[in-house]
Amino acid sequence: MKNLSILLVSGMLLIGGQAYSEGTQALLDRVSAPAQTPKAADSFNYSAYSAVNPLDIVARPNFYLNKNVKISGKFDKFSTLGLDYEPAMRSSEKYIAFLIQRPDVSDHNLPLSEMKCFLPREEAEKYIELNSGDRVEFYGTVFSNALGDVWVDVKKFNSLDKKPEGVK
Repeated sequence: MKNLSILLVSGMLLIGGQAYSEGTQALLDRVSAPAQTPKAADSFNYSAYSAVNPLDIVARPNFYLNKNVKISGKFDKFSTLGLDYEPAMRSSEKYIAFLIQRPDVSDHNLPLSEMKCFLPREEAEKYIELNSGDRVEFYGTVFSNALGDVWVDVKKFNSLDKKPEGVK
């Protein structure tokens, strides 16, 4: 019985030592590997953002304050709405605002003006061809709830697809 216990303990130590050795070697391989510079597209941490319905954010701006959100919707228009407003300052020289359409209205275009989204001007210029109704998604941080509205700093913006021609 004593020999069996010694044999079991020896086996566990051997297995544990081998796992430790393999783990140490993997760590050494990673440390000694040449540093790779991440591609610009790969450096954005998409997993830090939670997909949220825009109507949920508008209904509970206090809950989403300082949270990272991912929003999909229909683009409405670029705007100056909310720019240069002191309590939630975003300069009109550096930013442009944009609105998305209300997802709960389908028979006509109605902007979700309770959500003010801010995009740096140089980034917005890449999307100057967007039309009302084009599908977009963006990642941002709710940085203010001034006036009871949602104010979002957009960190990443993507045009998903264009609205078909002739569709209102």
